[in-house]
Amino acid sequence: MSRRDASEPVLRVEGLKKTFGGLVAVDGASFTVEKGTIVGLIGPNGAGKSTTFNLVTGFYEADDGDVYLRGENVVDLSPEERSKRGMVRTFQIARELTGMKVRQNMHLGGQNHDGEKVLHALAGTAADREREVAERAEEILRSLELWELRDEYAGNLSGGQRKLLELGRALMTDPDVLLLDEPMAGVNPSLSDEIIEMIHELKAQGLTVLIVEHDIDMIMDISDKVIGMHQGQVLTSGPPEAVQNDEELLEAYLGGEV
Repeated sequence: MSRRDASEPVLRVEGLKKTFGGLVAVDGASFTVEKGTIVGLIGPNGAGKSTTFNLVTGFYEADDGDVYLRGENVVDLSPEERSKRGMVRTFQIARELTGMKVRQNMHLGGQNHDGEKVLHALAGTAADREREVAERAEEILRSLELWELRDEYAGNLSGGQRKLLELGRALMTDPDVLLLDEPMAGVNPSLSDEIIEMIHELKAQGLTVLIVEHDIDMIMDISDKVIGMHQGQVLTSGPPEAVQNDEELLEAYLGGEV
């Protein structure tokens, strides 16, 4: 574990590597995500963005490298353990439980609290905890404009509504770092605007957000910092206006599919 100080980024990735057979998917990727910022991770198809996401969140085991969350190396921890420490993700294809109602999905997410929050909750009764979860679920569902659908089965929601529900379920864990995997994929423009607004609100509340997204215009508009990847490596990192003019990254996009 590294020494913590005020300048320690909330998320620090150092030298991540991952191969699948003879394919090098991530080749020494390193970057930082500062507390309370929105960071976009971009690159052409095959750049290694999704694999990096899976390595950071523990869904893939890294061949080499480290992942530090608030100064603690979590590279050997499971996705569940990383989640308990405040790192929560969504998926490109929403993973809500379709056979359960919207409200039930949210309550299930609220059962994943850990650490000080759980110890605090245990000081009260089970009824207190259940009421607390229900109130939190209602607050989030209203903010996502899903409250009217609270008794609808998740499987009956549109693709965009499922994305919002998955985001809501992630927020039920009260994360420190939220990783969004293509939150705009398959979402109609009106719901996309809702998701963008919610991301801005989350930042205003102090949440740190890392986003993988193919919508480059959206990433450039919403992010405080952008990380550009190609062939498993980080080519550039910095403010959106600098990254979008980076010649090496532009060449990578022009040589492949944007």
